[in-house]
Amino acid sequence: MISATDLELDRHHPEINRVRVDDRAVHDWYRFVLSFPPHLIQDYLEKFGIQAGQRVLDPFCGTGTTVVECKKLGIDSAGVEANPMAWFAGSVKTNWAINPDSLLAAAEQIAQQTETSLNREGDTLRTLAPESDAILLKHAKDKTSSISPLPLHKTLVLLEQIQQYADPIVIPHLRLAVAKALVTSIGNVRFGPEVGVTKAKLDAPVLDAWLQQVRTVVEDLRLLRLQSETPAIVHHGDARQILQVLEPASIDAVITSPPYPNEKDYTRTTRLESVLLGFVRNKAELRAFKEGLMRSNTRNVFKADADDVWVSRHPEIQRIADEIEARRIALEKTSGFERLYHRAVKLYFGGMAKHLADLRHSLRPGAQLAYVVGDQKSYLQVMIRTGELLGEIAEGLGYELTNIDLFRTRFATATKEQMREEVVLLRWSGKFPIKPYPFC
Repeated sequence: MISATDLELDRHHPEINRVRVDDRAVHDWYRFVLSFPPHLIQDYLEKFGIQAGQRVLDPFCGTGTTVVECKKLGIDSAGVEANPMAWFAGSVKTNWAINPDSLLAAAEQIAQQTETSLNREGDTLRTLAPESDAILLKHAKDKTSSISPLPLHKTLVLLEQIQQYADPIVIPHLRLAVAKALVTSIGNVRFGPEVGVTKAKLDAPVLDAWLQQVRTVVEDLRLLRLQSETPAIVHHGDARQILQVLEPASIDAVITSPPYPNEKDYTRTTRLESVLLGFVRNKAELRAFKEGLMRSNTRNVFKADADDVWVSRHPEIQRIADEIEARRIALEKTSGFERLYHRAVKLYFGGMAKHLADLRHSLRPGAQLAYVVGDQKSYLQVMIRTGELLGEIAEGLGYELTNIDLFRTRFATATKEQMREEVVLLRWSGKFPIKPYPFC
């Protein structure tokens, strides 16, 4: 059941997935490059008729776009996020109880102390531990790191001074400003279809870039501090294990954008700041991080994974997986990752099925849900109609599929064609299906 969306959006305009100027407050503190726009959340909150006194969930919370927007509108909200850097960002972005003047004074004092420390240390440069440096992104050809030696040294000194500051209340906001400055001014990363490493910088304005970000936070806090009492919490957890963090019958609406089934390694998007802020320090911690994510690409598929059992009897998902594997064999693609393409698809939809199954226990009767997903052809050009398949899975679990809205079309660089991004709309009646889930 697919129709054109009734939202007043220009599907083919590039601005459709960008943050509008009037919405930038708080969202711009740090934004996941793959985030959906705040205005989409505003539209579906209105469409669902959500008001103060109700509670909204984003189970794939990212850096907190949904929970921040709900907080701005005075609506209780909760998020769940497995990426530790994104979870940290979402948690900080929903804390508006910080005194902005105290935050700015702290930043200015720390900047002076950092300058003093840098002058004292002279030409001796601090470096990361070898096991941390090993997981930073490097340029494929010349092995340029995602941060150059001198900017790295300055950033490490700054982080040390922040951590030693006497008032711990302001430290998270100051650290988040470092994360934003790292990806916008300090590091050598670029964001396109994939995350990459640019030409090395001999130096970077570390303190100036950081102070600029802190001032942005301070300005927003001055505007929004009076709205700080609206509850908003971001849980660090796996959306496939949602019962571990959510209360029964506590959610009135879900607005979210899970990962899509493709070959994007989502851990790369936040790798630089994750390493420098200490959320991921070595390969073992990186692996543990990946194990807590939805299986949406072959870089986080593991031998013990079993989510695919949830869709073992879904005919279209099995057909797609078989077609991918047959095409791989015909094309003589033999790398380890290519051999996992068909399995990644089944694990992805199986993980989404498990998520939706567990989520039912936390939904109130009549809850409405919006899942932003996109069609994909990442696996050897085999089309995956993500929205349609997610709708079928949800119906098998007792949800009502009320519509599939077209959010936008986007140009896929790999296939040179326009692909659909859709919003799958569901409703939960509160009645569990009598017969077993038909796809496992």
